[in-house]
Parts: sequence; structure tokens; C-alpha cells
Amino acid sequence: MKNRWLLLLAAFLISSAVLAGNQQESQNECLEGNAKWCGDCIRKSASCGWCMSPNFTGKGEANSARCNYVSNLLERGCPKDKIENPRGSTTVEKGDKLSSRKTGEKFQLKNIVQISPQAVRLKLRSGTCINFQMDFQITRSWEVFSVILPVASGCCLGAFCETCLYSNIGEPQKINLTFRRAEDYPIDVYYLLDLSYSMNDDLQNLKHLGTELQKSMKNITSDLQIGFGSFVDKTVMPYISTTPKKLKNPCGSPFENDCTSPFSYRNVLPLTNNGSKFNELVRSLKISGNLDSPEGGFDAIMQAVVCEDKIKWRNVTRLLVFSTDAGFHFAGDGKLGGIVLPNDGHCHLNNEGFYTKSDYFDYPSVAHLIQKLSEKNIQPIFAVTREIKYVYEALSDLIPKSAVGELSSNSSNVIQLIKSAYHALTSEVILEHSKVPDGITLHYKSYCKGGDVHTGDDGRKCSNIQIGDEVKFEIEVTTSDCPNKGKEVSLVIKPLGFNEKVVVNLEFICECDCHKHGEQNSLDCHHGNGTLECGACRCHSGRIGRNCECSSDEVNSDDIEASCKRDNTSTVVCSNRGDCVCGECVCYQREESKEVVSGKLCECDNFSCDRHGGEICGGKGTCECSKCVCIANYTGSACDCSLNTATCLAANNKTCNNKGVCKCGVCHCNDSKYQGQTCEVCPTCPGACEEHKDCVQCKQFQTGPKAKDCDQVCLLKVEQVDFHEQFQGQQKCKAKDENNCWFFFTFNKDDGTVKVLKEPGTSTIRYPIFYLFLFLALCVLVVRIGNTLCCAATECPTEPNVLAIIAGVVIGIVFIGLALLIIWKLLMTIHDRREFAKFEKERTNAKWDSADNPIYKSAVTTVVNPKYEGK
Repeated sequence: MKNRWLLLLAAFLISSAVLAGNQQESQNECLEGNAKWCGDCIRKSASCGWCMSPNFTGKGEANSARCNYVSNLLERGCPKDKIENPRGSTTVEKGDKLSSRKTGEKFQLKNIVQISPQAVRLKLRSGTCINFQMDFQITRSWEVFSVILPVASGCCLGAFCETCLYSNIGEPQKINLTFRRAEDYPIDVYYLLDLSYSMNDDLQNLKHLGTELQKSMKNITSDLQIGFGSFVDKTVMPYISTTPKKLKNPCGSPFENDCTSPFSYRNVLPLTNNGSKFNELVRSLKISGNLDSPEGGFDAIMQAVVCEDKIKWRNVTRLLVFSTDAGFHFAGDGKLGGIVLPNDGHCHLNNEGFYTKSDYFDYPSVAHLIQKLSEKNIQPIFAVTREIKYVYEALSDLIPKSAVGELSSNSSNVIQLIKSAYHALTSEVILEHSKVPDGITLHYKSYCKGGDVHTGDDGRKCSNIQIGDEVKFEIEVTTSDCPNKGKEVSLVIKPLGFNEKVVVNLEFICECDCHKHGEQNSLDCHHGNGTLECGACRCHSGRIGRNCECSSDEVNSDDIEASCKRDNTSTVVCSNRGDCVCGECVCYQREESKEVVSGKLCECDNFSCDRHGGEICGGKGTCECSKCVCIANYTGSACDCSLNTATCLAANNKTCNNKGVCKCGVCHCNDSKYQGQTCEVCPTCPGACEEHKDCVQCKQFQTGPKAKDCDQVCLLKVEQVDFHEQFQGQQKCKAKDENNCWFFFTFNKDDGTVKVLKEPGTSTIRYPIFYLFLFLALCVLVVRIGNTLCCAATECPTEPNVLAIIAGVVIGIVFIGLALLIIWKLLMTIHDRREFAKFEKERTNAKWDSADNPIYKSAVTTVVNPKYEGK
């Protein structure tokens, strides 16, 4: 149980958060409703509130801008105490406690209370979050138990909430009902018997039904009343024979003394607790007869149901036992006898109990019968024979709280059938409600025995309920707009088969509380052309405008509309973003409350400015009349241009490396060959190595193109240092002089003097690539070029020995050829030896000699003469 409540709490919190988020993202029904006054606003949705502050709307804004989500109104500056957001309430008008008694105590019927509360009044607004609980209880042993009284609870989040448990228009109001079966509850049983000829043997077995039924039902209830009625069919052709002889004796000569004239329906015995009188009247009955197989049972059921006073139905459990061995006529069959008037559903029994309008009204329809059975709270039990049971099972599927039992051929099992049907009916609880006006809907959810949960049509009922079992129902009542023109509506909810009911009186909040304090014919509403209420003018009929300043007849005037255009040549009214009302533009409202259209001609707004980085005015300014007003140090159409030049400083602390101009915090290089954030990158420019090569050569080696005027062109100061001194940020360079000698140098930026490494001497590069990379790691000379630190050394490769190379190649080829030949010979020798060894092994293993050679053939051939006789 604890885990269940935790899950419910988590689901509530999650759904509330989702609904709150969706409310901002979905369409704003408050603004879309274009409400003109407060009452109109609160009927749009339970989420809508109305701002009563007089100065809330700006120039060009309509009064409909006052209607919005409460959070949006607060965000726009409407004081909290100026927001009209009425909520509903629940009042219990009658809440008698459920009956309880000690064991053996007897209660009168009028004092038994099985459902609570009995009357509730709800004040509902479209989507109002009002819950009330209702407990229904029937006890078995009448012990004392706890009672849950009606409780009103607000399910909104906060006093000025706009996010309730349900956020759609017309929120459901919950009724929680608990049901428990009763013991020893009074029962009325009315037995309705088919008295056609085929039921003769059944009539004989019913002569003791009264007293036997009372004895059998004693363990179920101590207060049982039984009654009896009979039926045949309409007394016109072709249902019966209208000849005088057949009218007198429709059964034929063998049953002349035991047959009575045909009739439609007769109430033989009203409900009574005298079982002996029931037996006596049944013994005096005679059978009758008709022509066709279907009977007029529907006429009998209708009269037995609607004639409450003559049948003497009590306000208890009502059972109607319908016993027959034939089918039934229904609406439309009366045309065969010339009867075309529909059944009126009223009582037409005379003092003798006969139905007097049988030949005047048609048979009732199935739907009409279901309506009356539900209205009178009567549960039918169809006791029928096996041959026609399937017909009444189909009928029972259409009638709530009905049962079908198979009757033996002579009705000997009728008492057991009634008891079984009674238990089947009382073990099922079905809820129903009275007709409600448009705009109100009910949804049912049942929590049945065994933890089964049902919704929809199945949510109205629970089955297999035994005495003492409890089931719960959750009923959601939904209202939208202002049903029934705001007038009070009464709703009745009751369980079928029980006499108790709950009356729910519904009041609808169609106007705000501030409506009561409105100033009629206020001068603020253009010389009294409207009522000033809730901070805005509610115009009289035929007047329009924000202050009711215009007549509806003048709305289409060209002169009035001209003042809403930019000039005489323009055809656009209010910039196509508003309506011209009485010569003044009333700008349209946006779905997003922060977005506002304003201006005399609705030409301005605060949302159509240029954006940068996905934000209006780059988040560095405000949008005023479609133009960005930037904060300090920012400029541009979208406030995307920063006036701060710190981002343009190069590594040498110069703006854009003196190679460009800083605009909006970004360097724009003057020369296209310079790139990078600060114009320091030049992919096509000669590198520092190439730039300083000639100066390094002339300063260190006194050679190169600048050797003659080196001191004038290259302002270098050379200083030698130790070989192992470390340099940070060095760039290694190599170059070739006019003698085809490689020299290497390194340099790095420094603010001190130029340092040159001591030269280690020269060496011959016999393997150029190897020595090239090796020498890049060895700096032997450092030259200072301005503020650049360099190191240099030279290496001159000797010319290759061509003869030695040729001789080496020839010798190599000879040696390779000899090696391959030796390898081939070695492999062939190994292969021959293996084959010879294999041959020797096979010869040794042979089991024959030359005489037994299987492939040997003799060279001699012997031919025998067949005619030779040895002579």
C-alpha cells in the first residue's frame, strides 16, 4: 500500500510538471479566445485569469490582452491582488451517516442509509479542480465502522494556480464511491406468468409458490413481499380468434371448464407479505389461449413497471419474474391488428387489474422497456424454457441488471431459479446517472474485487461481489463553457437495484466576482455607453471599441478606416497586424505573452529585430519598434558588433599585427596574404629561414650575395656560446650556399643579445639524409637577427666515387648469382635423396619375387587341336 501511494504521488508530480511545461509550449487558449470581458475570459479555460488593473493594457492593445495565464499576467506586471481567477467549491447539503447497528438490532426501512452523502452542491468553473468523496455502504452484520464524509479539496498548485491535475478545458471532478452489499435488505418479488394453453402444467406447480418462496428466501431477507400477474395477448385478430365460441373458450372442448377468455394483462395480486393469499389466488386461476406463438409479454411488463401504486411497489429491491415458454411481440407488431399508436408508457389498469388500452396502444419497444425498468429501479428475471432461452439471453444483454434462468417444463424449479437469479443480480453493481445537459460528461472507473480496474463502459460495474465485499468507483464529471446558460442543474447518480441515490446540484461560475461591483453607464465608457467592470468597459448592445466609443454601424465607414492607414495611397489597415475599431488600431495579440505588437498603426513590435546567436539583438540589447537598442560597447543591427579591441591584439601587442583593422572585435587584414585572428599567419610569405639565410651566411661565413655590404644590410651582432646551452622556441633551418654546401642554423625570439654557438668543425656527409636529420638536432652557431637568436654550422658533401659504386654493383650481382645457384643445387640434392630412400623402402616391403610377379606373362602359347584323337 505504501508503494502504491508513492507511485501515485510520483505520477502526480510528473504529470503536473509536464502539464506546466506544455502549457507554455502549446497554443494559448486564453489569448486565442479573444475575450471581451472577465466572464468571457474565465469560461475559456480554468487556466485563464483576468487582470483588473486599469492601466494594464497599452496603446493599441485590446481588452482581450487582460485574459491570459496567471503566470503570464504576473510576469507582465499585473498585481497579484488585481487578478481575477475564481475557483469552485463543494458543499454537502445532506450527509446522513451510513446506518450501523449492533447484532440483532432491527431498523425500519426509512432509517436505513446505504449511500452518503445524499445531496451535494458543486460550484464549477470550466476546468475547476474540485473533488468530493461519496461513500456507499451496505453492511452484513451492522457493525459500527468508520465513515468517510464528503470532502472538498483543491487540486490546483497554488492559490493563483493555472496548472491543475488536468490542464484541458473542462477538467474532470472526481467522485469516489464505496459499495458494500447488504444483508437482510427488504425485497419485492412480482411474478408475471404466461397463461396461454401451453403453460397449464406450470400453473399447477405454482399453487404453493407463495408460502414456499417465503420459506426459501427467509435466510436472505426477513422482509419479503410477493405479487402475481398474468398475461396472454392483445384481444384482436390475428393474435386471438374473435369468433364468439373461441372468445368464450379459446382452449377447446377438453378444457371448457378450466379455460377463461383471452386478455392482455391482469394484475391478479398486488405485492403482499401474505403467502397464503398468493397460493389461494393462484389456485383459482384458469388458463387461456391465443393463435400465434409470440405472446404479449411486453404489454404486461410495461404495466407492471409503471403502475407502481396498483402493484404496490416499495422503495426496496424490486424483482420482476417473467415466466413463459414463447417469444414476445414488440413495437411495430401491433400493425398486424390495425394498432398504430405507439405505447405511451403510462398506467392503464382498471379496478379489476385489467389492462384497458391493449387494443389501443402498440407493444412497447425494447428501448422503451429498458428506460422504464431503469427509471423504476426494477430488475427483471426471465424464467423461460430451454427452447427459447437464447432469445431472452439476447434480450437480457440489452437490459442492465437482468438475469435469465432455464425453467423446467412444468416450472418445478422456479424457486431455485429465483434465488439463483437474485444472487446473480445482487452480486453485480451497475451505476447510472440521469440525463445531463450538453457540456457535461461523466467518465467511470471501477476498482473491483481482486484488484481488477476497468474503465469506459466496464467502469460502471463490478461483478462477483459477495456480502461484505467492498468495491470502489471513481466518477469524473467534466464541464465546459457555461452549460444550461449558467442555470443550476441537478444530477442524480444511483446504483441500479437499490433505492438510494445521490443528488448533485451543479452551479456554474459564469461571471467573475468583480462583475457584481461594476459601474453601469460609466462615463469612462464613452459617455455611459457601457459598464465599467473588472477594469474594462463592457459595452452596451450596438456599441464597440475599447471604451465603447463607436457604434457598430460605423465600423465599415471609409472615413473611420482612413485613420488606420499610413497615408491616403495605402490600402493596408493597421499594418495587417490589427483591426481598425472606431478609427483606432487594436493590435492583434500574440500567442507568446512576451511578444507585443504596438504603435498607432500596429507598426511596432518587440520580436522582429535581427537575431544573433539565436537571440533577439544577440542578447545585448532590447527590441524597440523592430529595432535593436544596444547596451554599452555594442553596436550593429543585432547588437553583434563589440567595440572592445582586446580580441584583436597580436602576440606583439599590436592591433591586428599592424596588418589590418579591428572591426567589431574581429581583425580585417589589409593584405589578403595575411590571415588568422590577428593577421599573423601568412602562408605565401617567405619563411623566417629564407628571410634570414643570406644574413646568416654573410655574418657567419663571410659568403653569399650580401657578403660585400653585409654590415650595412644585415645589422647583426654575433656572440658565441657553449654547445650545450638550451634554447626555447627554436626553429631549425637549413640552406645551401653557392659552393653546394649545406649549412644549418636555428633561431628563436628574444629581447637580449645575439648568441652564436662555437663551431665544432666540418665533416663529410657520406649519407646525406642521415646526417641531415642528425645535424638538425645539433646547433653550433647562434646569430642574433634583430630580436632573433640563431645558430649555424656548415657541412659540405664530397663527390661520390663512381668507379667504386660500379664495381660494388657488379660484384654484388655476381655474389647474388652464385648464392642463388648454390641454393638451387642444394635443394635438388635433398629432393633426389628423399626419392631414392622412398624407392628403397618400397622394394624392401615387396612380398613376391620375379617368379610370382603378378604382371609376368609367359612367351609360350599352347594350342590344342580339337580333332586330334591321340592316334
